[in-house]
Amino acid sequence: MMKWLFAGLAGILALILGLLAYVYLILVPDLPPITAVTDYKPKIPLRIYTADNTLIGEFGEEHRDFVPIKDIPDTMKKAILAVEDARFYEHHGVDYIGMARAVVSTATGAPQGGGTITMQVARNFFLTRERTVSRKLREILLARRIEDALSKDQILELYMNQIYLGQRTHGFSSAARIYFNKSMKELSIAEAAMLAGIPKNPARHNPAVNFDRAKERQLVVLKSMERHKYITESQYEVASKERLHVTKVPSFESHAAYVAEMVRQSIYAQFKEDTYTAGIKVITTIDRDEQEAAYESLRRNVLTYDQRHGYRGPEAFIDLPSDASQRDDAIDEFLQKFPASEGLISGVVTEVTSKLIKADLATGESIQITGEGLRLANAALQSKANRDLKIRPGALIRVMQDAKGNWSVTQSPEVDAAYVSLNAQTGAYRAMVGGFDFNRKKFNHVTSAWRQPGSSIKPFIYSAALEKGFYPSTLINDVQLSSTTEEDLKWDPRNDDGKYDGPIEMQRALAVSKNVVSVRILKNIGAGYGRDYLPRFGFDQNKHPINLTLALGTGSVTPLQLAGAYAVFANGGYQVKPWLIDKVIDAKGTVLFQANVAATPPEDQRVIDARNAFVTDSMLREVVRSGTGASATQKLARRDLAGKTGTTSDAVDGWFAGYAGNIVAVSWMGYDEPKSLGGREFGATVALPIWIDAMRHALAGKPEFIRAVPQNVINVDGKWMYIEYQNGGGVTTLDMTEPPPPPTDPQT
Repeated sequence: MMKWLFAGLAGILALILGLLAYVYLILVPDLPPITAVTDYKPKIPLRIYTADNTLIGEFGEEHRDFVPIKDIPDTMKKAILAVEDARFYEHHGVDYIGMARAVVSTATGAPQGGGTITMQVARNFFLTRERTVSRKLREILLARRIEDALSKDQILELYMNQIYLGQRTHGFSSAARIYFNKSMKELSIAEAAMLAGIPKNPARHNPAVNFDRAKERQLVVLKSMERHKYITESQYEVASKERLHVTKVPSFESHAAYVAEMVRQSIYAQFKEDTYTAGIKVITTIDRDEQEAAYESLRRNVLTYDQRHGYRGPEAFIDLPSDASQRDDAIDEFLQKFPASEGLISGVVTEVTSKLIKADLATGESIQITGEGLRLANAALQSKANRDLKIRPGALIRVMQDAKGNWSVTQSPEVDAAYVSLNAQTGAYRAMVGGFDFNRKKFNHVTSAWRQPGSSIKPFIYSAALEKGFYPSTLINDVQLSSTTEEDLKWDPRNDDGKYDGPIEMQRALAVSKNVVSVRILKNIGAGYGRDYLPRFGFDQNKHPINLTLALGTGSVTPLQLAGAYAVFANGGYQVKPWLIDKVIDAKGTVLFQANVAATPPEDQRVIDARNAFVTDSMLREVVRSGTGASATQKLARRDLAGKTGTTSDAVDGWFAGYAGNIVAVSWMGYDEPKSLGGREFGATVALPIWIDAMRHALAGKPEFIRAVPQNVINVDGKWMYIEYQNGGGVTTLDMTEPPPPPTDPQT
């Protein structure tokens, strides 16, 4: 008996010695250095913020924040400790009783337990997820080394910033933002417990995907917190019953995707791939509230335009299976191809009459649309409707819900639009919306869409004319003329309304956008001079013709370029360069870049004299007081507005460019594949409404701007002019010898 006992003990001793030899001769030399934890450099994404510190963009493979342990709220720490490692501050990295149980269970194929927090840190930084004894031994050895190198708080800090929590999210700070749109400090006990339950199985306990399972796990965490006296029984009862609102899709507080992408490109050009991991923080010049107002205005007015031009029919069709379960699966799969566009939700029609539509939505809802909600699609519900227009079962439609919960049929617009506003004194962006939907079309119309400016170019021709002796009360003959282009092509410029007023003052001609008058002015000062005058406003001279069509805006500009050009009139004669990035900060808080732009432009940026800017401004104010932009004054009830509408030939592009005080803004609408916006559409009907709604918010609470009168400018009969022309100097009349226009038929 003793012989067998000694043999057994010898065998156990040999096994222990063999294990020790394996550990110290094979595993220990093969262990990786722990510099990854002692010199921790988390992969933190690029984050982009408005001037008032609202997050508008994040770029990186992982959602991650780094939060020092001192800034992690006690509730969050206790929730983690309660469920993951209640003895964390008592052991030296390994809970040997628990580990013995885990090793045995792993060897028998029934794994359990996740080890201590220190062991999880070792696993997350250095090891794979394989379930073998050798991997577990490496985990133990690394955990001991980590405990020797770092304090307990440092280890917990690593864990809470590194752990994977689903949704590409690492660390509890990012998880709080992604799942609850809160900072960790704002989390309730219930929310902290739900996040603490995720590490055990991020896929299974992801609250955005599997809320019921996440709730079950949360209750386990809460009970553990109560058991360890981290919360009271009453706190447990309240937290377990708290209704949680989980963010299904991570979103930003402001709609500024075009801004964020523009910044990303700029940062990537400098930092390359480090852009997405180095924790760079960028502060832009964007005003959050103005940005949101601009976004909402553009979306609303594009939809208004689109709907007044009628319903185009369903986007697509699907043949619906007769079997109910197969039909549901087919609809779900089909709808994945048609993502929502900020409130324009895709749905498949399941039942339809002339007075009712039933549809299954991509959100999983089944809805019913009746009454006013069918107004847009009324023609498509009639029995005689064209097949491509007709709404029938299987049709893919777009719907939207109003504030009262009522559903209506809508459609994805084919037209697009853009809006940009700048600080006229500095050139800093205040708001930018590059298109209707960034996810649908990433092309930034503000910076990259070269379009004909139409009549919005006229103020620059008028400004050039002031330098040649013209002034607002110069009389110009508004009668039809024929001209010849540089290509020897006959050209007959016409007024948009087909009406000609004969002698008309220059200021009034700009206000009502008389095409013929602009052509006569350019013909007088010279197309070459007019073209050479444009670069001082930031225009690309090569993109404008050297003939009289220049007067009607047949060149090319971008909305951003036009905004910068109008800023010259707004700020008294200075060209400013638009800029977006105010500050770049690294992960340690070091400022890598700081824009130092003067609050007012220096004199070396002056491109027209103060008198020219003032007189042109006075004419632009008349445009919005009594001319094509008058609805701006009517709706905003301000006297400091100035600007100009723009409509190109066949109404392919609609513009409004204008300013008030130090804010200059441009709105544009058109099709990417150029075509007419409609016979009764103008800049005043498509672009000006966007500008008005956006500027209503931007100007709210701001006093009216009173412009100082420069020296050597006088007012004669309500119109400004250079003082040297007060006694009849300069160009008093133009082309007055031509015959008057024919009388207008009063019935037309």
